[in-house]
Amino acid sequence: MKVAIIHYWFVTWRGGEKVIEQLLRLYPEADVFTHVATPEIERTKLAGHRVQRTFVSRLPGAQKRYQKYLPLMPVALEQLDLTGYDLVISSESGPAKNVITHPDALHICYCHSPMRYVWDMYPLYLADAGWLTRLLMRPLMHYMRLTDSVSASRVDHFIANSKFIARRIDKCYRRQAEVIHPPVEVDDFEARAEKQDYYLLLGQLTAYKKADLVMDAFLRSGKRLVIIGEGEQLAAMRARATERVVVLGRQPFSALKEHLANAKALVFPGVEDFGIVPLEAMASGTPVIAYAKGGALETVIESDDPSAATGLFFHEQSIDAINEAVARFESLSEPISAEACRARAEQFAPDRFREELSSFIQAKLRREA
Repeated sequence: MKVAIIHYWFVTWRGGEKVIEQLLRLYPEADVFTHVATPEIERTKLAGHRVQRTFVSRLPGAQKRYQKYLPLMPVALEQLDLTGYDLVISSESGPAKNVITHPDALHICYCHSPMRYVWDMYPLYLADAGWLTRLLMRPLMHYMRLTDSVSASRVDHFIANSKFIARRIDKCYRRQAEVIHPPVEVDDFEARAEKQDYYLLLGQLTAYKKADLVMDAFLRSGKRLVIIGEGEQLAAMRARATERVVVLGRQPFSALKEHLANAKALVFPGVEDFGIVPLEAMASGTPVIAYAKGGALETVIESDDPSAATGLFFHEQSIDAINEAVARFESLSEPISAEACRARAEQFAPDRFREELSSFIQAKLRREA
């Protein structure tokens, strides 16, 4: 059986790429198709696989400004020759599923999210753009929505990374999706029961992730907060940092592990499609205080049973709601245990992901035979 794996681009190695890593373990003979890939990733993470890029990779400056060529990507995908492949797996949150397959091939799309800038987050991107960009965005995004809807019809079966995304797939494409949560590298983290006196905020420092809201809450409460991440808000947040609210910016993985293991709790204020960071915190034995929406509802457990609880939720993205949740966390009659957090994270380990994905694909192949 010849297998093709299509991923939108390989310029970082984060949650979407970790899915590809596990797919390549399931199908070590698979060929890989993408719009652009950095030489380092191709040399290391994709070593031993035939990697074919679309014509987008040959356009001026594509290695760094690949997203500027977004309108050309649906056409670029249609130029790929996949007629010799029996199984095609597309990995989607950017343009990947618009390929044309052989009529007898099985096309399965693992969807991290329908393209955010085309669908649910389009108004936000439009509001932040300059006047010329806004003028161009309106017809281009209309075109992208049309092509994205057409490309959904080319997929035989959808897999969503969360129930939250399965609902979004139904809303955007009117298609049902099986839910298989993505893999979490649990063994990369060490659970630690002894905690230090600070909370942790970890992730992209951008407006829609509400990092600045958490900073405002802790500046008001006076409790200690460590902020790790980079993004458009980094400079402004550093300018407001204090001795008790520390902004570290980007940190190496070794530092991330230490802070995740030592923090009293991770504060997670945004709406994520799935959210790997809360599970990395739990793998480190650290509870999570999360906004009650999105993927966090499928990973964090709020319970009166201390042997099951791994965190708690706040239901409004506001300073008062965050501070109230932190106060409630500190007043728990029995602290959330590191063991419960670790046990929850282990339910999302890579071997579970490979087993569920393999079972799903094999069942569909047998049905198509």
